[in-house]
Amino acid sequence: MSREETKGKAKQVSGKIHEDEGKTTGDTREELKGKLKQIEGKIQEGAGKIRRKIKEEDQRADRA
Repeated sequence: MSREETKGKAKQVSGKIHEDEGKTTGDTREELKGKLKQIEGKIQEGAGKIRRKIKEEDQRADRA
């Protein structure tokens, strides 16, 4: 797992915490902020995964 993927996962966890906090306190704005942060994290994780796979493929191509 790349650093970018790890950062994305961490952002997702943080977003879930904010979402749950918003639900618990009835703060819709906080809940939505948390959901948005989770989406950002998924995007960041996905981008990291794509970069990692491209790098792995380049390395395989160099060996061949």
